[in-house]
Amino acid sequence: MENLKTYSGQSLEGNFYAIGLNYKKADAEIRGHFSISDIAKEKILLQAKADGIPSLTVISTCNRTELYGFAQHPYQIIKLLCEHTNGTVEEFEKVAYIYKNRDAVSHLFTVGTGLDSQILGDFEIISQLRNAFRESKKHDIINPFMERLANAVIQASKRIKNETEISSGATSVSFAAVQYIMSRVPHISEKNILLFGTGKIGRNTCENLIKHTKNDHITLINRTKEKAEKVAGKFNLVVKDYADIQSEIAQADVLIVATGAQQPTISKELLYLKRPLLILDLSIPKNVSEDVLENEFVTLVHMDHLSAVTDNTLEKRAAQLPQAKKIIAEIEKEFNQWADNRKFAPTIKALKSKLLEIKEGEIDYQRKKIDGFNEAQAEIISDRLIQKITTHFANHLKGEEGAAESIELIRRVFQLETA
Repeated sequence: MENLKTYSGQSLEGNFYAIGLNYKKADAEIRGHFSISDIAKEKILLQAKADGIPSLTVISTCNRTELYGFAQHPYQIIKLLCEHTNGTVEEFEKVAYIYKNRDAVSHLFTVGTGLDSQILGDFEIISQLRNAFRESKKHDIINPFMERLANAVIQASKRIKNETEISSGATSVSFAAVQYIMSRVPHISEKNILLFGTGKIGRNTCENLIKHTKNDHITLINRTKEKAEKVAGKFNLVVKDYADIQSEIAQADVLIVATGAQQPTISKELLYLKRPLLILDLSIPKNVSEDVLENEFVTLVHMDHLSAVTDNTLEKRAAQLPQAKKIIAEIEKEFNQWADNRKFAPTIKALKSKLLEIKEGEIDYQRKKIDGFNEAQAEIISDRLIQKITTHFANHLKGEEGAAESIELIRRVFQLETA
């Protein structure tokens, strides 16, 4: 196996890996198998620490599940994922990707800046990444390499948001859902809309519904009624008890489900319909059971279908890609240079200490040997020579493919001791 000495950020910690799956190859059902709850995230971090994994971060959104970390072999991280989700290693291998070292760094930059999102330029991912790294730091399972990388990705995201128009225009899962409803439900402003689940996607969908449909027949239901009332209060909407969900569904023309549960919350048993019902499932894992399609009045649409909703906004965003990639390349290069410097910095520091030791001995010898010896001038000349020598070595190592061998040679020649 390749030793990380050949890559920036190398240490005895192992290689830097990014392992995961996303919407490109894994459908909603498979992504649901690998979805990680907040409790499972904490268990993964604690287990990783117990297993001796030095640094790890866990990302789980509706579109992707990814783990970034240091390990001797990627299977160490894959095993953690499969042990704490409903997915299997065999299932993972069919749809997964594994990136190593610089490729893993590049992947994180692409993900964190919204360029790998299901809807191009979706910047919601950066707050999810920030929270994930914060959680790793809280559990003391993040090393300087990954902490610096997280900050670099956040910096790239900010610059792309400020310097390009890649996030301009309204397009997101919630917006796509509303666009879909408006294009397929006539007279939408007069229809009864039931929103079940008032988490982040639910709240965003609610805002988009009010803004674009001009509908005042929107009812909210949440398992915790207080949360629904808090959202409803902002928009002057009706809130019903969870116990009333069956009767509310019977009166609805459109049902939007954004509950974020690990198991389906809507099934055919809840449906007593006398008119058509459009159900939009915006949850990962799926929160609407496929058995609802046994009811002849039901049309079911999952969020994966909504990603096909494209408009001029996405075309305008795509035109901003070259500028966004240029910003990423600039910041990624700076990070890689910093990471490269990390691996030989201890050797350069030890070399400088050795040369200073030689200098002190030589100046002491000349002071005793030469009358009127100009010690101050000798100090200045010696220090300048040491600085030039160490700079030459540092520049050599920066541009050297076989830096590991060069470092070892310098250590042997000068008999250096480094951590």
